Amino acid sequence: MPHLPSLLLFSRQGCCLCEGLEERLRALPQPPPLRVVDVDLDPALRARYDLSVPVLALEGAEGEGWQELPRVPPRLGGERLADWLVRHGAPAPQAGEGAACGESRHSTGGQPGHSP
Repeated sequence: MPHLPSLLLFSRQGCCLCEGLEERLRALPQPPPLRVVDVDLDPALRARYDLSVPVLALEGAEGEGWQELPRVPPRLGGERLADWLVRHGAPAPQAGEGAACGESRHSTGGQPGHSP
């Protein structure tokens, strides 16, 4: 089975934009695997992303590294969000794929392989 890149969402509790983006990503018909990292639980992440959350990053080929994506428009959802993800490097959903959403929430910094 080919490697399906994950999305990494730098977020924080109580951030309505962060929560809205997470909900819209999980509501996609074929959502990509998603990891959510609370930037307030890691001083380095908080320093980097404090006023920038939500920040979405795409896992590199074969799980190597992360690429930050442009800011997702807050009103983008559904099919338009899926198209936006594909335009920015996420794989297009394949017909017949299940809607298995890899769900993960990190309570510690949970930094990816290397900083985006």
